[in-house]
Amino acid sequence: MYEFNDVLAELKSLADAQKAKGQARFFKSGPGEYGEGDKFWGITVPQIRSVVKKYKDLPLKESEKLLQNEIHEVRLCAVLLLVQQYKNDPENVYKIYSKNTKNLNNWDIIDLSAEYIVGPYLEHKSKSQLTTFANSKSLWERRIAMISTFYYIYHADDREALRIATILLYDKQDLIQKAVGWMLREVGKRCSEKDLEHFLDSYAHDMPRTTLRYAIERMSMEKKKHYMEMRTKEVVKL
Repeated sequence: MYEFNDVLAELKSLADAQKAKGQARFFKSGPGEYGEGDKFWGITVPQIRSVVKKYKDLPLKESEKLLQNEIHEVRLCAVLLLVQQYKNDPENVYKIYSKNTKNLNNWDIIDLSAEYIVGPYLEHKSKSQLTTFANSKSLWERRIAMISTFYYIYHADDREALRIATILLYDKQDLIQKAVGWMLREVGKRCSEKDLEHFLDSYAHDMPRTTLRYAIERMSMEKKKHYMEMRTKEVVKL
């Protein structure tokens, strides 16, 4: 049976120092940036997915060890393994995921996993954990809350997305503003443009510009202009 060290060795064999430098810049790992201190081996997502395919039967306890590794791509490999393993053991995969949120500390790690683990696990349960994440001091837990709702959006239910978007609407972090705007855009695309318009009618006048631009991206030029002018008029008024 495969172990943690087998996966680690295979990932390390794919390391590319030059790519690692570029990834460190791309994922903002410098002092004071959102990914400060993150370390990279320079492995691409397709390469990681190939490793996941090979080790999909890795025991969950070994996947959790990978999730606690200091290397970004190792943690990404861990969550992709957990996504694969979720269908066989949703309870324990969710437990591992939710108790290791401090290691889910960059946007790609969250964006490739939250909707496939947190979203489906909470589908027929209380959504209080999403509320807890949304109100967290952790940037990454707040992003988990928003991105997890993509699961419901994909199934044509926008209630949780709009609820969490309301909690996070005035968040100061750019990564949260983008996540909120992205999910609002998907509400309009996959659920109901009327629901999106109703939300914007209530909040467009003072929501962050980044969020609004993402939210209206798929709208007609006329509607885009309308909502951007709503916000501009409010700013001028203030």
